[in-house]
Amino acid sequence: MNTPQISANDLASSSSANAAQARIVRAERMPEGTPHVQVLVVGSGACGLTAAIALRQAQLECVLLERDAMPSGSTALSSGFVPAASTRLQKSLGIEDSPSLFAQDVTAKAHGQAAPHLVEALTQAVGQAVDMLEQQGIVFEVLDGFLYPGHRVRRMHAVPEHTGRALMAALERTASAAGADTLTEALVRDIWMDAQDRVLGLTCLRPNGQMEHLACDVLVLACNGFGGNAQMVKEWLPAMRDAAFAGHVGNDGSAIAWGHAMGAAVADLGGYQGHGSWVTPQGALMSWAFIMEGGVQINAQGQRFHDETKGYSEAAVCVLDQPGHIAWNVLDGPLLNMVRTFPDFVEAEKAGAVRTANSLDELAKLIGCPLEALSATFEQMAPEASDPFGRRFKRALQAPFYAVKVTGALFHTQGGLAIDADCRVLRKDGSALPNLLAAGGAARGVSGNEVWGYLSGNGLLSAIGGGWIAANTAARQLRS
Repeated sequence: MNTPQISANDLASSSSANAAQARIVRAERMPEGTPHVQVLVVGSGACGLTAAIALRQAQLECVLLERDAMPSGSTALSSGFVPAASTRLQKSLGIEDSPSLFAQDVTAKAHGQAAPHLVEALTQAVGQAVDMLEQQGIVFEVLDGFLYPGHRVRRMHAVPEHTGRALMAALERTASAAGADTLTEALVRDIWMDAQDRVLGLTCLRPNGQMEHLACDVLVLACNGFGGNAQMVKEWLPAMRDAAFAGHVGNDGSAIAWGHAMGAAVADLGGYQGHGSWVTPQGALMSWAFIMEGGVQINAQGQRFHDETKGYSEAAVCVLDQPGHIAWNVLDGPLLNMVRTFPDFVEAEKAGAVRTANSLDELAKLIGCPLEALSATFEQMAPEASDPFGRRFKRALQAPFYAVKVTGALFHTQGGLAIDADCRVLRKDGSALPNLLAAGGAARGVSGNEVWGYLSGNGLLSAIGGGWIAANTAARQLRS
């Protein structure tokens, strides 16, 4: 065997701040006796697990490599709502939808910035992926009663528990039952490539300090973004430099660092999912559903400061711009009953997040703002009033009022490795690396390059739709 040449990872300081330091090992082959698997998948979140389930359906060998002791990732911290069009479930409920209509909504939310080839590919793929997962035994339902910002029809699919943790548990069970193997506490340290940039396999650091080699025919990066890398956030997402990070700490930018070392291009690094409804100090997500049904955000001066219905992602920046970087979510009895259907809110309420005010005067004292300012704000919220932000209200909020203190948070990034419609990782010249695929948090998404480009559910659209595409691409590459 030839002596491997290890390239210097000339990463920018931002990319290497706390990302796992994987070396690129140039060699003709892996060490003698290295175990071989057809497809290696780095990351066992929604993307990796979906890819593994699809690969096993195609009767292909795959091993998932997970850095943590238990698969979790961004999916487990999310609401777990998957936007998908033309699914069997939608059709059974009489919901008229199509991938093209879905694609229009994605594109409109991103003001035309989202990569067209990925918008088309992912909106087509995610419905097929949800149907496949349903056929494998995962129970979904379509959320009813409200529409998330930017969606024209009901297309949010959720497991009955309505949590990302439950979605992850269902995906894990299904992948395991399909025969996919998961190697936990496996931290990638070396990526082996030949002179033609074909990935040969990986070396992982194990809990006992040993390095283990695994060879593969195709490598799928389904791992992470960079929301947990403070230096990268400061450089590429300056509006979020002081924001709470509500994502998974494993989002350290590893995939971008590895891609840089392999000569891959990156795209849309300014895109991310923020959230303007991160309950503080309890540290929990309050669903934006209450906004879409008439709730508002009021700052410490007793004023509204944006059209809340434009989206919860851009609301993060708006809230962080307010005095003290906080706002108050204000709602009434009917809206409180609605958000109590969301498990995360129930837990936040148990922790004391919800305050009650029986009158406008009590609400002003609770917020700590002048009653006159708050009264003027409520007058602008009347159905017949002219709202300064262009929002239209169906009804006025009625006492008693309920208030929840929130701040803006960063959930996950939407930029990453540049990929084509088949999830093949692209070099800077636009050519595809031979057998390297990426999807989910590791890859460029469909939110464009700004916070306001994030359409509700874009993260799981890219994860589950991308996992499905990557599995099908891997299968084609193996057949050829």
